[in-house]
Amino acid sequence: MSDRIYVGLDIGTTKVCVIVAAVNQDGLVNILGVGRADNEGMNRGTVTHIDKTVRSIKTAVQEAETQAGTTIRAVNIGIAGDHIQSFQSRGVVAISNSDNEITRRDVERLLTDTKKVALPSDRRIIHVIPQEFIVDGQDGIYDPVGMSGIRMEANVHIITGSVTATQTLYKCVERAGLEVNDLVLEPLASSYSVLNEEEKEVGIVLVDIGGGTTDVAIFEDKTIRHTSVLAIAGKKVTEDIRKGLGILNEDAEKLKREHGCAFLPEIVNDTPITLRGIGGRKPMEISKSLLCQIIQPRMEEIFEIVGLEIKRSGYSRHLHSGIVLTGGGSLITGTTSLAREVLGMPVKLGLPDGFSGGLNTEVENPIYSTGIGLIMHGMKYQASVLSKEYNSKFGGNIFKKMIDWFNDL
Repeated sequence: MSDRIYVGLDIGTTKVCVIVAAVNQDGLVNILGVGRADNEGMNRGTVTHIDKTVRSIKTAVQEAETQAGTTIRAVNIGIAGDHIQSFQSRGVVAISNSDNEITRRDVERLLTDTKKVALPSDRRIIHVIPQEFIVDGQDGIYDPVGMSGIRMEANVHIITGSVTATQTLYKCVERAGLEVNDLVLEPLASSYSVLNEEEKEVGIVLVDIGGGTTDVAIFEDKTIRHTSVLAIAGKKVTEDIRKGLGILNEDAEKLKREHGCAFLPEIVNDTPITLRGIGGRKPMEISKSLLCQIIQPRMEEIFEIVGLEIKRSGYSRHLHSGIVLTGGGSLITGTTSLAREVLGMPVKLGLPDGFSGGLNTEVENPIYSTGIGLIMHGMKYQASVLSKEYNSKFGGNIFKKMIDWFNDL
């Protein structure tokens, strides 16, 4: 009963994933339940049919509740889509404390100041991520709390999204009978589950290939430096197979998952694949190499656009850890080899990590990276909320107040 329950709800273009986890007093994470449902109510990360999306959410939630043996009321949800944009901003505040000591409240005032940017009425701020703090002209500071200073500045990375797309996403979750604890950018959530602090410090690119979007996040010095959402992903590969072979969409998706290959040199045994006929026609046979010739150009296009994003970020020379691929689209055979060939960087497949028991083997799959990351974000967010409530209740640093009381006495 003392365990805290967290729920991650990943509403993707092709599927909805719900993951329920419990965190005990020792900080160990146990996966209690996993729910999945196909989703036909979204396109490129944006809701296009509310009723279909709500139905998929309810189905996935019910499956997760059955496995976990608990009722889900509140969730952390992810957001993506080609409406996501990001830019750099800067803010400055004066330190007015009597001893010029910087407190957490001063940092919050500074981050609030950085939000004072001119935004169109149809956009809202999703995240404000500090890049570095500058105290009295000294830069390169990542945690200024406890330092002394008169003037504090900050360079931040601001991520914005469409107001309409965000409100529609909230509406779908609420119609499914759930409350939203927090809204998180999906590549940021995925980074919590597949990247470690050493990789973030040295410099790394996270590429999350989903159904409707490919999310890119660049980290360096343990901080996210650049984000981008590309409106081309696994669903385009399925469409290419469907049009190229003249088969149904569900058959094309099955063919991609079971026999697809993204890198022609990795095909060792070019065995024929039998496809069922449509409308009473005879079955036809194709080779694996023919299927690869359909898949590889689209995957090459995705990685070429990723390469352009890396150059645009200005951090291409600082990414010594290379690239981590995750998401369902990364499961196609030969994807890591193709990415290594196109981008000329070290590439590995990223699996979600950070849990200790329960249904841990079921979620050790790139398709659950965002869902697990949403849970980890919830753990971090709720801990910070509890800390703020404690400080407001006891008036800040209780030990400092005790010392002041003894001095007055």
